[in-house]
Amino acid sequence: MTGSQKQPPLIAHIIYALSIGGLENGLVNIINRMPPDRYRHVIICLSGYDDFAKRIDRDDVCLFSLSKRPGKDLDLYRRCFNLLRELKPDIVHTRNLTALEMQLPAFFAGVSARVHSEHGWGAGDPAGNNRKNQLIRKIVRPFVKHYIPLSAELEGYLRDKIGVDSKRLTRICNGVDTRKFSPATQARSHYPETFKPQNIKVIGAIGRMDAVKDPLILIKAFVLLLQRRPELKEYLRLVWIGDGSQLKVSKEALTSYGLDSITWFPGSRHDVACIMRGFNLYVLSSLSEGISNTLMEAMATGLPAVATNVGGNAELVSDGETGMLVEKANAEALADAMNCYIESPDLCEKHGAAGRKKAEEKFSLDSMVTRYMGVYDRVLGEAGKRC
Repeated sequence: MTGSQKQPPLIAHIIYALSIGGLENGLVNIINRMPPDRYRHVIICLSGYDDFAKRIDRDDVCLFSLSKRPGKDLDLYRRCFNLLRELKPDIVHTRNLTALEMQLPAFFAGVSARVHSEHGWGAGDPAGNNRKNQLIRKIVRPFVKHYIPLSAELEGYLRDKIGVDSKRLTRICNGVDTRKFSPATQARSHYPETFKPQNIKVIGAIGRMDAVKDPLILIKAFVLLLQRRPELKEYLRLVWIGDGSQLKVSKEALTSYGLDSITWFPGSRHDVACIMRGFNLYVLSSLSEGISNTLMEAMATGLPAVATNVGGNAELVSDGETGMLVEKANAEALADAMNCYIESPDLCEKHGAAGRKKAEEKFSLDSMVTRYMGVYDRVLGEAGKRC
């Protein structure tokens, strides 16, 4: 690179940890798809990162860990400040409440283009009503130049509850790789042997095994369905791919119900797209959601979806057209919806095809990346820097 050539602007993405999850998957997709001549990237993890980082295709992305200590680690602000002073990023982009306060060291480190994304809430505050959390968001609000909410619900929350001016809000829905996640002839080579026969029907879920995803309600609904129709035990299976705090208790629940032989909860996997093609129905049982990456991936795979009517799920699932929306924490409603698809293969095919079409038309990765670059260009322009 000659002296007359300038490097593309550098974005420092600050997140809690880089491990399997929707937020993290969205970040990796943005970095992988964004033209290298437009922006450079570093990822700063407050806690740390694991093998999920291998999903980053670019070899010019550096990862840093601030090794946050348990509880309130006040020295974290200093460590973040020092790292930002060293890196001199043009933009700092924090994500979710866990990283929001890092807007403060970014401000004092002299980073004038500062962006924050809201992806959704945790199980401890599923509707964003916790007063302490709202107060933190309001205190930090003046330090954020622009916000990116992922759903209409989050956009309204930031505007109405936190007081963010509409001019500082740009809603960007996540995108899905419709080439990687696509319909295919059912192949279950990655499944346990008892899941492979052609007559087997698989109800599947993918995501972190956290309380906010409510895996236990899906298990209860599955049990209820089998109690209503005992004959389904011969050919119905339940799969959940993902790791987290609820994995152990979920497996214990399956054992207590005597369902070990017809369920598969293997933890995290790196062949999610292949496994998803073996599903007949996708279920999302969350108590709260922003915009679910896995729900979009299921739609792109051509699967009908049953999802709780929370957060951005209704923006993705067209009730009665690409899937069904049900009340959260309601095992009976979940069981009823699953049974509708089990009874009607034609409905599965119809809604799955409609979901695939919607994913192709509305949720492309390229469109998502273009909109993110638009926000980055805007905040750099407002900061008086080149885009």
